[in-house]
Amino acid sequence: MGVAEKASRRPQTLGRPPLRFRLGPPRAKLTDHDLFEICQLNRDWRIERNSDGEIVAMPPTGGRTGQRNFELVRTFGAWVAADGSGVGFNSSTGFILPNGAERSPDLAWVTRARWDALSDEEKEEFPPLCPDFVAELRSRSDALAVLREKMREYIANGARLGWLIDPIERRVYVYQPPDLETCFDDPQSISGEPVLHGFVFEARRLWVEDASLG
Repeated sequence: MGVAEKASRRPQTLGRPPLRFRLGPPRAKLTDHDLFEICQLNRDWRIERNSDGEIVAMPPTGGRTGQRNFELVRTFGAWVAADGSGVGFNSSTGFILPNGAERSPDLAWVTRARWDALSDEEKEEFPPLCPDFVAELRSRSDALAVLREKMREYIANGARLGWLIDPIERRVYVYQPPDLETCFDDPQSISGEPVLHGFVFEARRLWVEDASLG
């Protein structure tokens, strides 16, 4: 474990918590296709399913989180295009993990070989795999403990690298098997090695009020 938890640097105004519900009797699970169809009919919500079959529906993000997410996707997208060894995805993409959960990380990357091994139908709906790299960006409505548990789930299901970026506390939690979690306090940059060869993200760009001014 990295640095100890400490008080937030600025007041935290929490937004609405996500909506949680089940469809059917306890532990009943929708088929992956049914879940995909529900998501298509409710595009204003970001919908996930945990491994117990509970549905979690999250409202759209606020402007500042959306701006930070755009900066992250923009920078990573440039590396993906130049590197060519894998495929990148934004937060609109759901993945069916080996444990049955459906997750939509803020950023994801899958090696070209694993992506090409999927059928056209699997690519069209929720890809049945855990990405090689995932990133989650905390917003003020996100409980840190919930996000840390989600990151551990990614690693347990096959992710080789995960970033939990917390602009509120100016921390980055890096996840890699087998050590799981290392916390960096106020880092200026984050390296994607050894999974994302040559990729370095300037985290300081997300610490400023306007991410475009970093």
